[in-house]
Amino acid sequence: MASEIRVNTINNRSGLGTVNFTDSGVIVSGVATATSFSGDLTGNVAGNVTGDVTGDVTGDVNAGVVTATSSIVVGDKFINSSGVGLGTTTTAGRNAGVGTAIGTLIYNSSTTTVEVYTGPSGWQSVRSSGSGIKATGGTITQVFGKTIHTFTATGSFTITDASLTSVDYLVVAGGGGGGYFGGGGGAGGFRTGSGFSVSSTPGAYNITVGAGGEKCSDGTPSIFSTITSTGGGGGAPDAGGIQPGRSGGSGSGGRNSGTGGAGNTPPTSPPQGNPGGGSNSVANYAGGGGGGASQSGTDGAGSTAGNGGDGTASTISGLTVTYAGGGGGGGYGAVTAGSGGLGGGGIGGANYPTPLAGDGTTATGGGGGGGNNASPGPSIESSNTGRGGSGIVIISYPT
Repeated sequence: MASEIRVNTINNRSGLGTVNFTDSGVIVSGVATATSFSGDLTGNVAGNVTGDVTGDVTGDVNAGVVTATSSIVVGDKFINSSGVGLGTTTTAGRNAGVGTAIGTLIYNSSTTTVEVYTGPSGWQSVRSSGSGIKATGGTITQVFGKTIHTFTATGSFTITDASLTSVDYLVVAGGGGGGYFGGGGGAGGFRTGSGFSVSSTPGAYNITVGAGGEKCSDGTPSIFSTITSTGGGGGAPDAGGIQPGRSGGSGSGGRNSGTGGAGNTPPTSPPQGNPGGGSNSVANYAGGGGGGASQSGTDGAGSTAGNGGDGTASTISGLTVTYAGGGGGGGYGAVTAGSGGLGGGGIGGANYPTPLAGDGTTATGGGGGGGNNASPGPSIESSNTGRGGSGIVIISYPT
C-alpha cells in the first residue's frame, strides 16, 4: 500500500512568500504577478508587481527606487531615457504662481530662457558664468535674454566675440543747470536705437558720459561711436533785461519775459529733445520750465513758474526707467515753483527760504531747477540754482 503525506502550508524561510495548498489548487502569497492591473493599489506592496498598473498607487515604495523603461510624464513635464522636460510657461503664468518653492525650474517662452526661482532675488535666468558676454566695458548685467553694458562714467566698449555685429543703444547727455531767478535747465539729449552695426575690428568704441551743467551752464554731450547726444541748455544768467533760454538737446526756460531755448539742437531724427518754456512775467521773473525728451517746458506766468517737460521711458536696462526730464522754473519773490519733469528734472526754487532749487537726478540727464533768492534781497551770488544731472550710455545685445 502506497504511503501519503498531506501538507496544508509551506512557509518559505527566505521571505519570498508562503505556499498554501487547498482542494481547489495552490495559492502563493507574497509574490504578485499580473499581465495588467486596472484598479487602485492602496496598500503596501512587499513583493514584485509585473505588468501595467493603470490605477492610483498611494502606498509606500519601500525600495526607494522607481524604474521606468520608457518615460514618466506629468502634465507638460517628463523624464525619459533621452532627456528631462521642464514645465513651459510665460512670464505672466510664472508670476501667477502661488507659493513657488525655491529651486523650481521652468522654461519661460516669453524670454526663451530657462529660469530658476531663487526666493528673495526672484526668478533668474540659468546660464553658465560669463556665457553670452561678447564685450567688455561698463557694468555688465544679464536679464531677460539680454546682456547689458551700463556706463555712468567715460570708458570703452570693446568687442571680444566676432559674432557680435549689432547692438541696441541708449545715449543720454548731461542736463543743463538752472538759471538765476528763473528758467529751468533743459534735459540732456536723448537718443536710442536698435540694430546699430558694430565690428570686432578694431573692436573698441570710446564711450563719453556727459556731466550735468553747473549754474546757468549747458550740460556736456554723451557719445557712443557716431551717436552724439547734446547737453541740455543752461538757464539764463542774471544779466538784466529780457533773457531767453539757451538751446541744447532740450532748451532751458526763459526769464523775465524771455522766450524758451530751442530743443533738438543740432537736429536729429527722431528729435533728441524739446524747447523750454517762455516767461510771461516781469515783476517776479517767473521762469519757464526746461524742455524734456518727450515734452516741452511750460511757460511761467505772473507769480507761477513753468513746469519742466517730461522725459522718455526706456526698458533697455531690463527695467522701465524714464530719462531726460526738464528742470522746473523758479523766480524771485513770492513765486510758486515749477515742478521737475519726469525723468530726473529738478524742482524750481521759490521765495526765500524754501524751497531751494533741486538738482537734476544723476545718470538721467535731468535738467536743474531754476533759481530763487536763497537769502534776503536780490543778489547774483545768493541765488540758488539746481545743477543738471549727469548722463548715461547703455548698450545691449542678445545673450
